[in-house]
Amino acid sequence: MSAEIADIAGRAEQPVSTADRKREQRGWYFYDFACSVYSTSVLTVFLGPYLTSIAKSAADPDGFVHPLGIPVRAGSLFAYAVSASVILAVVLMPIVGAAADRGGRKKPLLAAAAYTGATATAGMFFLDGHRYLLGAVLLIVANASLSVSMVLYNAYLPQIAGPEERDRVSSRGWAFGYTSGAGVLVLNLILYSGHDGFGVSESTAVRICLASAGIWWGAFTLVPLRRLRDRKVAAVAAAEGKVGAGWRQLISTLRDMRARPLTLAFLLAYLIYNDGVQTVISQASVYGSEELGLNQDTLIVAVLLVQVLAVAGALGMGRLAQTYGAKRTILGSLAVWAVILGAGFFLPARQPVLFFVLAGAIGTVLGGSQALSRSLFSHMVPSGKEAEYFSAYEMSDRGLSWLGPLVFGLAYQLTGSYRDAIISLVVFFAAGFVLLARVPVRAAVAAAGNPVPARI
Repeated sequence: MSAEIADIAGRAEQPVSTADRKREQRGWYFYDFACSVYSTSVLTVFLGPYLTSIAKSAADPDGFVHPLGIPVRAGSLFAYAVSASVILAVVLMPIVGAAADRGGRKKPLLAAAAYTGATATAGMFFLDGHRYLLGAVLLIVANASLSVSMVLYNAYLPQIAGPEERDRVSSRGWAFGYTSGAGVLVLNLILYSGHDGFGVSESTAVRICLASAGIWWGAFTLVPLRRLRDRKVAAVAAAEGKVGAGWRQLISTLRDMRARPLTLAFLLAYLIYNDGVQTVISQASVYGSEELGLNQDTLIVAVLLVQVLAVAGALGMGRLAQTYGAKRTILGSLAVWAVILGAGFFLPARQPVLFFVLAGAIGTVLGGSQALSRSLFSHMVPSGKEAEYFSAYEMSDRGLSWLGPLVFGLAYQLTGSYRDAIISLVVFFAAGFVLLARVPVRAAVAAAGNPVPARI
């Protein structure tokens, strides 16, 4: 029976020309180009402070708002909304991943997730007055939609790129994303800083910046939707997709991974070191403002610097992977991350130039370590289960990155020093390095039934 399924699946997957494959790859890059603006302009820069200000204006004399009758401190609303979006995403990702693999139709699901998120983001233009609850709901919908769409987007990678070119293709996707994030952020900052000259209030300028990210997301999503094509893998999916859907399917995926312990070992290593990466990203501005005494303008310039250099970093590390292999290149980047944290610990206060140097170093390794981790994992995914496996990958990327912030927060609570808190994160890169170094990636690729690249 398994031989018959494999034969049907093989006939369903028709070879494509090199020109068609390149066209699909260029279309695939553009989804990162479309959605990264949301991550940069909305989530990282504008929405947190703006939504908090709206909540505070609607708060009672004790500083609380009461969504659905629940007392919530106004300053915590943004963090709680982000947490709620993660919970929603964790529920939806395995459902959507299982549906995509069973039906072999990723593109309609990608379109639904992308335009739900883009519409919610564009709707942020209407956040004014005391509409904090609207803002929280839109944030939850947009953030969860982004996570779901990334499951489907990542699942295309092993289908549009051969084993020898996957590192390069993944790196270019990240580079496209960082390019759009930086470019649109510059335009947004011009509008925000010079809002009086444009004849709009500061609040209106922020709302235009938020809404423009949604319009950008929706407009450029048309490119991948026109160029990507669905593969017919329904025979394999039908044979294996009856186990269940949603969380039952996630349990089935984890059981399937137990039969591929090397893939599971890589996912564990990624979970640990990526937790460190995400914590550095989320806490860098807090460290810069609270410990180093840097102003908001300096922090915004640092964010732009990270975005710009992440483009070069993603492309440069993609080239290094072609020579040394993705695993060795990622290991090298983890060592650099540890050095960055050490340098941050000793960084003197009120020295913006040195902080820019540190931000540049972060940007250089950020894009590459993320892009190569994605491409390396894609080699370990069995054919026909791309969305299913990438839902687990995306959950480790977005849904389970909680331990790093906890360690950071506990270190600060116990010592009262952000320097001690930032250096505590070295443990994630050290542990991730050791675990990744122990994974025999060539054996993991072969165990997944995929061809082993010459360099990996």
